[in-house]
Amino acid sequence: MKYRPLANTGVFVSELCLGAMTFGSQWEMIGALGQKEADALVHRSLDEGINFFDTADVYSSGESEEILGRSLKGKRQDVVIATKVRGRMGSGANEVGLSRLHITQAAEASLKRLGTDYIDLYQIHRSDPETDIEETLIALTDLVRAGKVRYIGCSNLEAWELMKALGISRAQGLEMFKCTQSYYSLAGRELESQTIPLIQDQGLGLLVWSPLAGGFLTGKFTRENSPEGVRRATFEFPPIDKEQGFDIVDVMRPIAETHDASVAQVALAWLLHKRAVTSVIIGARRMDQLEDNFGSVDLTLTDEDVALLDDVSKIPVGYPAWMGSLGDDRRPGEMRDIAALTRSGGGDEKEEKEAAAGE
Repeated sequence: MKYRPLANTGVFVSELCLGAMTFGSQWEMIGALGQKEADALVHRSLDEGINFFDTADVYSSGESEEILGRSLKGKRQDVVIATKVRGRMGSGANEVGLSRLHITQAAEASLKRLGTDYIDLYQIHRSDPETDIEETLIALTDLVRAGKVRYIGCSNLEAWELMKALGISRAQGLEMFKCTQSYYSLAGRELESQTIPLIQDQGLGLLVWSPLAGGFLTGKFTRENSPEGVRRATFEFPPIDKEQGFDIVDVMRPIAETHDASVAQVALAWLLHKRAVTSVIIGARRMDQLEDNFGSVDLTLTDEDVALLDDVSKIPVGYPAWMGSLGDDRRPGEMRDIAALTRSGGGDEKEEKEAAAGE
């Protein structure tokens, strides 16, 4: 196993993180694994060198945390445990969200379920429109100062929300998010538009969830066949462009064959090739899936492989990012390439050159 730094914390986490969303009896469409099955996956992961484990209080209403805590008993000092807060944990009016009230209660409950006296990484699961982010950050800071949380992170925030939170933390001397946990895959590259440039600029870590796009990038799905008995057959999440997805898998197959690897391993290796990625969260339900995922760490894609995958999975560049395609006119003698806007549309070459010259 290889390890990468979690932002600037000085803490190193394994390139693969075992996600515990499949642990617990309440989410049958996800996994519904019991203690015995979870123990086997966790202990095998530890043997492989994985030191990073992710869960959330809302996963099976707390069962996931309880199971993970028991599986890691006796290994607490050797691992980095991440969990999340925000989801509804009961029918009460305040048993949800990111208020100081709920965060304080939720953190204590998570500590108890995990069987530990501190959480390494405490993440907000998504934004809360009913609570000012400043209130949330103060509550999280109090937990860090009390020694109950080591570091804080976020998940599923829009880029502007993340930058706003970082700005408030800096201005008020509050704890800062060290990483974001976000959906990113060959079938979902929207993160590259705003969030990845932001985290690279700000020095944050990136934890990737659903790297196989809910199982679509395992190669099980084809235009002619959608297998039964798998999660995406009944629960199409995260949403993807299926036609492009099939095109992506068509490119992945020969790459996998060349490297004597699985399609899933290619999908994971592509993510691990990205410098912005800190750790990829894998959510195996079976031991054979877990073993297959492990192989991605040692799979080295060629530059040609990466270029082919990048090309087939690319998404349209939105505004204002496409303004960058015009080039830079900041230095003396440089011109912006206005013609670049019309080349793909088949415009008249003479008119394009005249437009560029007239800028």
